[in-house]
Amino acid sequence: MCHPFRAASLSPSESLAGVWRCRFPIWPEWNDAELNKENWDSSKGAKDGKTNKSHNAPFFENPEGKLSLPPSLKVHSWKRPTEFIVDKAPTVVENQISFDLISPNDHLICSELMRWLINEICIVRTLHNCIFAEDCWSPWEHIYSLCNVVKGHVPLYNNYGKYVVRLYWMGCWRKITVDDSMPFDEENNLLLPASTCQSELWPMLLAKALIKVANTNVVSGVYGEMGEFSFIHTLTGWIPEICPIKSIYPGKAWDFLRDTIPIFAHPDESLPETKSQTADPAAGRRSSCDDSESQLPEPEKSQGAPEVVVCASYYPLQPHNYSFGFRQMPNSSEYLRQYGLSLLHSHIVLLTRTRACQLEAPPKPPPVPQWKLIRPRKEIVVTDEPQKLPLSKPEKFIEVASPFLSYPVKSSVDRIPELEATQSAQRKRSYGSPLVSIAEREETEYRVGLEPDAAECTTNSPDITEDKIEVTAKDMKKDNDDISNDQPKTALEEPVTEEPIMQKTWMDLDDFAKCFQTLLVFHKPQIYPHHMHESHFKRAVLSKTATGTNCTGLSTYSTGSLLVKSTVASPECPEVRGTYYLCVDSLQPLQILISFSGLLLWGDAAEDEKELSAASVLIAQSHSWRSLQCQLPVLTIKTTSSKATMLNLPPGRHVLSFHTKAALGYHVHLYSKTSFLFGDEETIMSQLTKESARFTDQASSIWRALSRLVSSFSDEQDQPAARRTLEEAHCPPNINTTLGKGQHRKVFNSAVYKMLFEALGRKLTSEERFAILALTADPSLSATDPKDHSPTLDAESKPPESWSDREPTDGEVKAVTILQAAFKGRFVREILNASKPGTKEKLSASKILSDMWPKVEPDAEKHAALLLRYIIEHSERRAELYPCQQDEWTRVTFADYSVSLQDTANSWVLVFREVFLVHKEMQLVPKVYSPVPNCLLHVINNDTGEELDMLFNKVATHVYQPNKLGYTFVAEAVTPESPPAGAKWRMRLIGGRELPKLSRLETPLNTFLVKEFTNYYIPNDRNLICRYTVQVTADVLGTIQFQTSKPDVLISLSVLDQEKVVAGNTGKGHVVIPVFCFRANEDEKNHNQKGSPAQGKGVKVMDTPQERDEEVSTAGKSDSSFDHFQPPTETMVHKYVVQAEVLHKSWDLDESQLAFAHTLRGLEKNEMRVYKLEDLNRSPTTDAPHHHGHKSGTPKVSRKGEVDKEKGRPAANSKSGSRQETRLDLTKANWTLRVVTDKSEARSIEVSKDTERMDQIKAIKKAWEMAEPGRCAKALQSRLKFLNQHTPQAADETTTDDAESKEPAAPRSDPGTALSLSNKKLTMDYTPFIRRQKDVPELMDSQVEEIQQRERLEKIQTYRLVRDNVLEHRKQQELNRKELMKQQLEMYEHMQAALGQRRKTFQDACESFSSRQMAAVKKEQEEKQALDDAQQAVEKTKAPSAKKQRNKQAKSAGKKK
Repeated sequence: MCHPFRAASLSPSESLAGVWRCRFPIWPEWNDAELNKENWDSSKGAKDGKTNKSHNAPFFENPEGKLSLPPSLKVHSWKRPTEFIVDKAPTVVENQISFDLISPNDHLICSELMRWLINEICIVRTLHNCIFAEDCWSPWEHIYSLCNVVKGHVPLYNNYGKYVVRLYWMGCWRKITVDDSMPFDEENNLLLPASTCQSELWPMLLAKALIKVANTNVVSGVYGEMGEFSFIHTLTGWIPEICPIKSIYPGKAWDFLRDTIPIFAHPDESLPETKSQTADPAAGRRSSCDDSESQLPEPEKSQGAPEVVVCASYYPLQPHNYSFGFRQMPNSSEYLRQYGLSLLHSHIVLLTRTRACQLEAPPKPPPVPQWKLIRPRKEIVVTDEPQKLPLSKPEKFIEVASPFLSYPVKSSVDRIPELEATQSAQRKRSYGSPLVSIAEREETEYRVGLEPDAAECTTNSPDITEDKIEVTAKDMKKDNDDISNDQPKTALEEPVTEEPIMQKTWMDLDDFAKCFQTLLVFHKPQIYPHHMHESHFKRAVLSKTATGTNCTGLSTYSTGSLLVKSTVASPECPEVRGTYYLCVDSLQPLQILISFSGLLLWGDAAEDEKELSAASVLIAQSHSWRSLQCQLPVLTIKTTSSKATMLNLPPGRHVLSFHTKAALGYHVHLYSKTSFLFGDEETIMSQLTKESARFTDQASSIWRALSRLVSSFSDEQDQPAARRTLEEAHCPPNINTTLGKGQHRKVFNSAVYKMLFEALGRKLTSEERFAILALTADPSLSATDPKDHSPTLDAESKPPESWSDREPTDGEVKAVTILQAAFKGRFVREILNASKPGTKEKLSASKILSDMWPKVEPDAEKHAALLLRYIIEHSERRAELYPCQQDEWTRVTFADYSVSLQDTANSWVLVFREVFLVHKEMQLVPKVYSPVPNCLLHVINNDTGEELDMLFNKVATHVYQPNKLGYTFVAEAVTPESPPAGAKWRMRLIGGRELPKLSRLETPLNTFLVKEFTNYYIPNDRNLICRYTVQVTADVLGTIQFQTSKPDVLISLSVLDQEKVVAGNTGKGHVVIPVFCFRANEDEKNHNQKGSPAQGKGVKVMDTPQERDEEVSTAGKSDSSFDHFQPPTETMVHKYVVQAEVLHKSWDLDESQLAFAHTLRGLEKNEMRVYKLEDLNRSPTTDAPHHHGHKSGTPKVSRKGEVDKEKGRPAANSKSGSRQETRLDLTKANWTLRVVTDKSEARSIEVSKDTERMDQIKAIKKAWEMAEPGRCAKALQSRLKFLNQHTPQAADETTTDDAESKEPAAPRSDPGTALSLSNKKLTMDYTPFIRRQKDVPELMDSQVEEIQQRERLEKIQTYRLVRDNVLEHRKQQELNRKELMKQQLEMYEHMQAALGQRRKTFQDACESFSSRQMAAVKKEQEEKQALDDAQQAVEKTKAPSAKKQRNKQAKSAGKKK
């Protein structure tokens, strides 16, 4: 991608970087009141305008910098009007009658931008002054200077040089400020369009503003300098729809043009040329020349003016343009030359008419006498060759108009020296005026371009002479003044506008499809009564008054107004993205014109063109909130400026999502003649809770037919017609069989019965039931569910008590059956009689229906929908019955559940947890709106304990089946460093027609109690991290979360009941069991129900446990798939343990962390001792009372980060007691366990360290001590004695870790000796524990180490050699395989070639044989034909002679008579 106009157009002293160096906001929206207050003599009038000069500067300078021109126009200098208009005072508009932008700008035609600019101004002028005669338009009306905003204003010349131009850009009219400095090249030629009036400035000022807007367009070079940019759109605000022309399907383009632009007709036909037929583009047109068609009522047209303008465009010849094939380029160039156009001078042409007949009416055939029309003779042509009917090509022509039609192009190598000399001399005679000399168009033969590679342009004129007469602009202006002065005053008072020179020609359809590539259909926004728009811009391109900081804010939209309100995106966003939704509900096909404008280049972004995105993109696709599946795009718009596409939609309700993307901003505008909704999710979803228009229409038609049948039930003449109408209304068209119609009729009759039952809101009486059965003529409805109607005598209908345990006899069953058959037969006969006219039953039923129906009619829409809904839901057919069922997937019902988000920073929080009860099968989609990005929703089936599947961290669309315990929705989140204050988390539950209900009536709560445990990680052999016991006194619903300081650790978190896994989950650095119900034991439940005191002291949090070295049952290990939930039985005793494990040894520690872990392990082992050193130093007589009981008198030593909350005070002072006051060191390996419950259940749950095994060992040791007092001290003395015997006097080695961990306590008899021995460095004979390889131990010296090192290196080298050999062998095998494949392919190619040769030989032989056979057969046929012809000739010669003979015989017989 590149900027369309590079810095090459600036002078050497100026560059594009200087032009775009200063940042400025986008052009403001147009406001008449602000313009009327504009200060024209300074730059202070514009609120956001800034000038580089001071307030006292003599001239206004545009704050946006100098204008950037195309590369073909080299800027040498910039001049003010007073510098190059020296003979006359400058004016903005001098000639208000007409203007000519072609002849004085021949040197600019070589530039594609200038050529398109001039051409499109001429097209707009022609359209307004010829086709839209009631709407006169002048290009200078867009310029404002020293004037107010009034119709028909004329801008005045401003000495300060400040002018304001009104142009359409990015969805609205904008105010663009320009100065009057004009660019000139080295030859002193003006590089902006000028008119034939020398002192006029409006073409240059308007061109500067238009080029400014064009500079925001980013083109790739494939489509030249213009790309998809259109000056017509900028000047008029018409919406450009770009339709590609395919040369292989010209018929589609022809049908489109016939329905869009006027049609040529001869004056004597029904469609005169003066009243050309125009077609409504919204009725029967084919958007983008595709196959989709739709019929809409044709709106009223004002004076027959067309509603759209159609142009065609083609692009210049470029070698790198692969979209327009090389094969088509020569053909296109040749056909364009035939019609007076040039592929080098590309531009758009205006399509004015289509013609399907000859230009001149064919002469009428001479009149034929009436008598010749009676049995006319058939003309017979005798020939020996077969006759072929001549096929004439149909007349299909398109009239194109262009100011450059037949514009002469001459190669630059054939430049005329005389003409160059004349132009040079003329420049010298221009009295210092730098304007280009202007030659009269009628007397000029050749035009020479300014660029070396530019083509010369000429015009076809019958008055061309060899003399080249040139006049300056000054002379021509004088001539114009003289002519205008000679005109009468009346002509001056009422000027007649003249259109620019637009030449026309007729082009054949096939040639048209080969020459042009696209159709530009310009739609007038005024013809569309309904339109909505959205816009979104980055903050960097908006003015300082704009507000908004988010990348995706709330956008605004409006209907029937062109006011544009923008959403602001922060500059940190790489690109601007947005998502909007469209909802259309119509009974007829409709069309929506979608206009999309993207802003890719602005301000400083021009210096970073390489970082620009390819194009702005809009993607529209079908959308349903009940499905997460992405649909295929309905349409895609990619543009670098502005582009529109017509969207055709069939009848029904449609919901589309629009996804937009642009570099700096975009604007989306939708137009339609049918009402629609366009906006954000909240706007659209609220409309989808209603029934669709087709559903309502179908239900209304059935209701009207049913009402007609009820009103005419007693009418003998109208009742059959009413029944037929009702049958046609409710019977689907796709049911053709008699059986199918009968089944559907039964469903409809049941629906009528159900509807009336619901409408009356009570049980039906027997008379009302009879009337309904008579109305439907269906006696089978008598078998309806008995709860829908009440029997006459409910009390008497009960069987007597004596029959309660009695079985009926066969005779009684037979008698009852006979009675029921008799009653049923009588009932059916009464219903059938009610259908006959004039019967008593019919009159009674009609009266009852007349009384019932007024009670139902007030809420007819509701009851009609209920009737149709019952038919659809209870039909046995799987296929759709009515077209309205296609709209069901767009219908939604939703409910929002919102809670406040905790303001805890950098922490895991449980946001939402509620149980929903599903009473019937329903499809649900939960959608989360969270202010924090890291939020996850879980849905768990409480009956099975399984979690529903997730798709991209979102709960997938699921059909929820009814269950007993419901479904639990759990939402977790990780809050950021700076959580938003007062933020709300919201979940929207989206369903079809019904939604589940909360298990409790109150609103959702998120007041949870979090029990958090944090500690360091110590590796162990069993890979356990921690174990916690959970005790509950009532059923408690909890959520368990576990996380590690290292994010890539594989963790298994499980809940064990009696050492059996009942729930669990695995994760990486973070794992959650979303919900688990802790069941209380029956004895605890009964104890609580009797009024026993609850745990009033709160939750007891004991020392956070580490991995225990004691034996743990293997059943405690969790599996990788814990989706199995075992419902507990009533008699089962629950014993819950929460356990975390490390999987696959994925938690590795470095050296410092391992050393820290060893220190913690030693402290933990010291805590596990029953008798510590200070206990043994006491008297043996006072030792026993301290050992009595379950716990030691000395409080436990808490590790770092833990608090002993058993008694509500910190742990006692100890060697490790100082670590309690400090916080957890986050640089060490640590973990966090959280158990979350409701605050109301805080006293029903207790979570503590699993110390069961430790307590058992301590209890055993204490029992030994109680049974034999002093046993511990004796064992310690024996150990010390053994150590003293084996301890050398001069020991240099340090004790092992095991000796340190088992540091002995002093015996009771000699505590001082024990303390002294404990401080000695003890050694021990470890030979019995060493595994020997030799009988005699050897000393490991340096020589032995070198030998072992050498052996290891040899093994490594040997392995490397073997590995290299294996790799080489594999490589060679791969090469062999490739060579074999190559040989096989070559062999197959040779086989194919040989087979082809043999096949060709066989086919040649067959063809030669066939040709010989055909020649022989043909020869035989020719001989036979010749023989037959000869026989026929003979017979013809014989026939006249025989006839003459018979005539003679007849004459002779007459004479004889």
